[in-house]
Amino acid sequence: MSNKDTGGSAFPVQSVYIEDQETNSHGMTLRDYFAAKAMQSILSDPNYSSPDDKLAEASYWIADAMIKARE
Repeated sequence: MSNKDTGGSAFPVQSVYIEDQETNSHGMTLRDYFAAKAMQSILSDPNYSSPDDKLAEASYWIADAMIKARE
Protein backbone atom coordinates (compact mmCIF):
# COMPACT_ATOMS: atom_id res chain seq x y z
CA MET A 1 0.00 0.00 0.00
CA SER A 2 1.47 3.39 -0.95
CA ASN A 3 1.78 6.41 1.34
CA LYS A 4 -1.17 7.99 -0.46
CA ASP A 5 -3.41 5.08 0.56
CA THR A 6 -2.23 5.05 4.18
CA GLY A 7 -1.87 8.78 4.68
CA GLY A 8 1.83 8.36 5.51
CA SER A 9 3.22 8.17 9.03
CA ALA A 10 0.96 9.25 11.89
CA PHE A 11 3.89 10.37 14.04
CA PRO A 12 6.91 10.85 11.79
CA VAL A 13 10.31 11.21 13.42
CA GLN A 14 13.70 12.25 12.16
CA SER A 15 16.46 9.73 11.66
CA VAL A 16 18.32 8.88 14.84
CA TYR A 17 22.00 7.94 14.93
CA ILE A 18 23.07 5.41 17.55
CA GLU A 19 26.74 4.40 17.51
CA ASP A 20 27.13 5.70 13.94
CA GLN A 21 24.15 3.61 12.75
CA GLU A 22 21.14 5.41 11.26
CA THR A 23 17.84 4.20 12.69
CA ASN A 24 14.54 5.11 11.04
CA SER A 25 11.17 4.67 12.68
CA HIS A 26 8.12 5.43 10.63
CA GLY A 27 5.70 4.28 13.31
CA MET A 28 2.08 3.54 12.56
CA THR A 29 0.34 4.86 9.48
CA LEU A 30 -2.24 7.60 9.63
CA ARG A 31 -4.78 5.06 8.35
CA ASP A 32 -4.06 2.77 11.31
CA TYR A 33 -4.27 5.70 13.72
CA PHE A 34 -7.63 6.81 12.31
CA ALA A 35 -8.93 3.21 12.43
CA ALA A 36 -7.87 2.87 16.08
CA LYS A 37 -9.69 6.10 16.97
CA ALA A 38 -12.78 5.00 15.05
CA MET A 39 -12.73 1.60 16.80
CA GLN A 40 -12.44 3.30 20.19
CA SER A 41 -15.46 5.44 19.38
CA ILE A 42 -17.53 2.51 18.13
CA LEU A 43 -16.74 0.45 21.23
CA SER A 44 -17.75 3.31 23.52
CA ASP A 45 -21.37 2.85 22.41
CA PRO A 46 -23.02 0.69 25.11
CA ASN A 47 -25.49 -0.61 22.51
CA TYR A 48 -22.76 -1.88 20.17
CA SER A 49 -22.96 -5.59 19.47
CA SER A 50 -21.36 -6.91 16.32
CA PRO A 51 -18.77 -9.57 15.47
CA ASP A 52 -15.13 -8.52 15.89
CA ASP A 53 -14.38 -8.85 12.17
CA LYS A 54 -17.13 -6.34 11.38
CA LEU A 55 -15.67 -3.93 13.94
CA ALA A 56 -12.28 -3.91 12.21
CA GLU A 57 -13.94 -3.60 8.80
CA ALA A 58 -16.03 -0.61 9.94
CA SER A 59 -13.03 1.03 11.59
CA TYR A 60 -10.92 0.89 8.43
CA TRP A 61 -13.88 2.00 6.31
CA ILE A 62 -14.11 5.13 8.48
CA ALA A 63 -10.32 5.60 8.35
CA ASP A 64 -10.35 5.39 4.54
CA ALA A 65 -13.16 7.96 4.39
CA MET A 66 -11.16 10.29 6.64
CA ILE A 67 -8.07 9.97 4.44
CA LYS A 68 -10.16 10.59 1.33
CA ALA A 69 -11.66 13.73 2.92
CA ARG A 70 -8.13 15.10 3.41
CA GLU A 71 -7.45 15.09 -0.36
